[in-house]
Amino acid sequence: MRFPVALMFCALALPAHAAQPDTEMVARAQALAAQSLRLWAADPVLVDAITAQNTRHASLTQAQIDALDLAWRDELGRAVQPTVDAVVTGAAADFLRLQVEQAEGLITEVFVMDNHGLNVAASAVTSDYWQGDEAKFTETFPKGANAIHVSDVEFDESTQAYQLQVSFPIVAPADGAVIGAITVALNAEQL
Repeated sequence: MRFPVALMFCALALPAHAAQPDTEMVARAQALAAQSLRLWAADPVLVDAITAQNTRHASLTQAQIDALDLAWRDELGRAVQPTVDAVVTGAAADFLRLQVEQAEGLITEVFVMDNHGLNVAASAVTSDYWQGDEAKFTETFPKGANAIHVSDVEFDESTQAYQLQVSFPIVAPADGAVIGAITVALNAEQL
């Protein structure tokens, strides 16, 4: 899916450190989420992956979540990465990478979370597995289907670009219940 030309905005000069996005940048990120991102975030491949993981993780305790997050971080940089590989391979991860590719630089990364804030699928490896204690999850998942969170602008070492993250819930199409959340990192210089 190509993004409408109306959503491709001019580049902005950004500071060399993290900064709050200006009102116009937040409005553009929110408009992009409402007009394009939410459409493909509702794709059955993502909804099915979240639903399956919610079922598998239904009885997880916080201690188990912490252990999974620690396992993820321990695997980073190793040859064998079963926890990481489960998130960055498969149909849902492939779908997310396709969205990054088709955005032609506007989207730098995407990841989807379950109802605990654990990664379900990602376009690339994230620094941790559990997002449940971060605003991208706490300001979206528990706040209802229409919630949206826009992060500060920060320089991302892995993409070598200033980016901000726009996050929002993913809902079950059958009943509109919030089942997970998604974070889309946007190249702030292209907003």
